Amino acid sequence: MTTRMLKPWLFLLPALIIYLTVIFVPAVYTFFLSFFSWNGVAPQKEFVGLGNYAELFTQDTVFMRALKNNLFWMIGSLTLIMGAGLGLALLLNKKLKGRIFFRGVFYFPYVLSGIVVATGWTWLYNPTQGFVNKMLALLGLESWQHAWLAEPDIALYAVFVAAMWQGIGQPMVLFLAGLQSIPQDPYEAALIDGAKPYQSFLYITLPLLRETFVIVIATTLIASMKVYDIIYGMTGGGPAESTQVLSSWMYAQTFKFANIGMGSAIAFILVLVSMTIIIPYVYYTTKKSHV
Repeated sequence: MTTRMLKPWLFLLPALIIYLTVIFVPAVYTFFLSFFSWNGVAPQKEFVGLGNYAELFTQDTVFMRALKNNLFWMIGSLTLIMGAGLGLALLLNKKLKGRIFFRGVFYFPYVLSGIVVATGWTWLYNPTQGFVNKMLALLGLESWQHAWLAEPDIALYAVFVAAMWQGIGQPMVLFLAGLQSIPQDPYEAALIDGAKPYQSFLYITLPLLRETFVIVIATTLIASMKVYDIIYGMTGGGPAESTQVLSSWMYAQTFKFANIGMGSAIAFILVLVSMTIIIPYVYYTTKKSHV
């Protein structure tokens, strides 16, 4: 290999070293640990093979609930968060007074830390002094008041509302970028032909936003599978483990219960589920967009 051919690899070497040491090697070691029973401090690890995986799917009811919660989070993110982001992008793409200000307002929560958002919304949901119950009382809807984060049947939905408030800005900005890249000629031609606004949206806007949808759906799927901080900050997985997701249950098994092997198995399952969903989707959509 000549010096000229070697130079590009030298530029890539620092990034490659960081990737191998920070991501690849720890991931491989985590997969290795998933075959052992270990508390993290004992000198010996007990090899259990697929025992951790078998226990998760046959005995661990919290794991199955966490998996279902992740599925709910994914569906809610793809429908509500992405749909609201698209709606806001369509609205704020119009020549409205103050649209730059409102773009910033809706995007601002996305740059906040998940723990900051969790703290704020925990106060809003406070059963006695929180804004939500106070407003319901003011409107005469006392029967709608709840201990929002203390009731297993509604806690996950309450946390998702907070996550939606925070996350809506990201798809909005991406959709705005996609909308602003669409030329006006097709819309003008459709207007001359007598097309209605919904027809222009269905037959011009949506097809020309295909590349944007690929990015938004992929990032939304990834975010919904690795959600953790807002869950931990608002409920810690409770009440009665009703808001556990895969990442929070992985943390609990690893650091609260000192079950490193079980936590590693959950981590690998989380990666496997994410890859199973995301890689075929991105491959199919990108291949289709280049046909």
